[in-house]
Amino acid sequence: MRGSLIFAFLAEVRRYDPAGVVAHGDGFDADFKEPVLLDRDDDGLGERVRAEHPPVRIPCQVETQEFEAERMYPAGNAPSSKLTLVFHFKDLERLGLVDALTGEALIRTGDRLAGIYDKAGRLVQATRTPSGLYATEVRPIGFGLHRAGPTRNLLLVQFDEHRTAAPRES
Repeated sequence: MRGSLIFAFLAEVRRYDPAGVVAHGDGFDADFKEPVLLDRDDDGLGERVRAEHPPVRIPCQVETQEFEAERMYPAGNAPSSKLTLVFHFKDLERLGLVDALTGEALIRTGDRLAGIYDKAGRLVQATRTPSGLYATEVRPIGFGLHRAGPTRNLLLVQFDEHRTAAPRES
C-alpha cells in the first residue's frame, strides 16, 4: 500500500535538457557550464537559450503558496509566484521518470511548469513564459509509510518564478 494523491490534477512539466543546450553551441558557456543570455530579438535584453525534453503530464496535488504577488524594485516590478506540486512515485515510475539505477526522480531543479490541467485534459492554469515557473526544490517525502514493506511514496517539487526586475506586459 503506497497511498494515493488527493484532489489530483495533471501538471505539464517541461524537463530541462542540458545536452540540448550544449548541442545548440552559442547558448552555453563551457567555462562556467551554464546557459548564457543572448539578445536574439534586438530588444537590448538577453534571453535564455533553453532546450527541453518533450512535455509530460504527471498527476499531482497542487498547493499554491503565492501567485502573482507584485514586488517593487528600483529597476521595476517583479512578480512573485510559488507553487508546490506533490507527485506520487508510482506515477513517476509508470511514466519512466525514475532512474532505474539510482532511484532518483528525473524531475530536477530547472525543469519548467507549463500548466495545470484537470483529469480530462482541460487547461486549468497556464504559466506565463517568460518569466515562467521553474523547479527550485525537488525533495522525496513520505518515507516508510507501510509497516510490512516501507517505501517512499511522494515527491515534493517547489516551482518559483524567475524574477526579472523589469516591467512586464500583461
